[in-house]
Amino acid sequence: MTVTLLPHLPSYDGAELVVPAPGDGPGNWAGAASAVLHEGVFWLTWRNRRPLAEGRGVTVDVARSTDGVHFETVAEVHRDTFGCESLERPVLLPLPDGSGWRLYLSCATWDSKHWWVDSLTAATPDELGSGHRQVVLAGDDTVAVKDPVITIGPDGWEMWLCCHPLTEPGHEDRMTTRRLVSPDGLVWTDLGEVLAGRPGEWDARGARVTARLADGSFLYDGRADAASNWFETTGLARWDGSRLVADATVPPISSPYADGAFRYATAVALPDGRTRFYVEAARPDGAHDLVTVLR
Repeated sequence: MTVTLLPHLPSYDGAELVVPAPGDGPGNWAGAASAVLHEGVFWLTWRNRRPLAEGRGVTVDVARSTDGVHFETVAEVHRDTFGCESLERPVLLPLPDGSGWRLYLSCATWDSKHWWVDSLTAATPDELGSGHRQVVLAGDDTVAVKDPVITIGPDGWEMWLCCHPLTEPGHEDRMTTRRLVSPDGLVWTDLGEVLAGRPGEWDARGARVTARLADGSFLYDGRADAASNWFETTGLARWDGSRLVADATVPPISSPYADGAFRYATAVALPDGRTRFYVEAARPDGAHDLVTVLR
């Protein structure tokens, strides 16, 4: 395995508020964000969630900013667009040929533990709400698929996909990460599992890639048990040539408040060598805000 210098990692220290939770108290979450810097503009997308009795993940916003902290929403997508019960992590990317933008959505099937990945494609970000829809990954009766991390490089499209096994009732919260590749971002080839929880460790119940960093390492969400579902903390993993290996020298990063959630971290590499992170973090009343930290 190639050893690289420890990157600057996000933490709650010095974090600035980007999007407040949609309400007070547990179950109100703003986060599960992804971000990209394109032609000097920060583009951010996130889901807005309320408690179960109020609808769960109801909308996804797309917004722009010139400073990476203060955003103006240009589009909003409602779960009804996809006929789903809830929305979770979206991904926003400009198409590499310059023809437009694509928004990926994580969609929950009604009255089940199943999820699928859908998409909207449009000429501009503000048109995504009425963009062309195409299912990207359907999942099946044995696995729920959601929360993709997608990058585009010289070798094409690459996805790190969170998968929840559905074969054991009551244990659907378990999660692993699989790696997929694609020539166009719509048709994907699954190359297999690359990250899973470690028995007896803080990530024993599951491991979900959330960001690829500029040095080639990865941030991921993990939790020790089923009771910690929705309250994941963030760890560091490195690619060993065939799979991701957790960096045991880096303790999990958490919020100092409430349930400790510090999850769905995403990273934007800046021209000056620093990184702007966006993270869903617990606040004192148990709600989750979307915050940013510069490292």
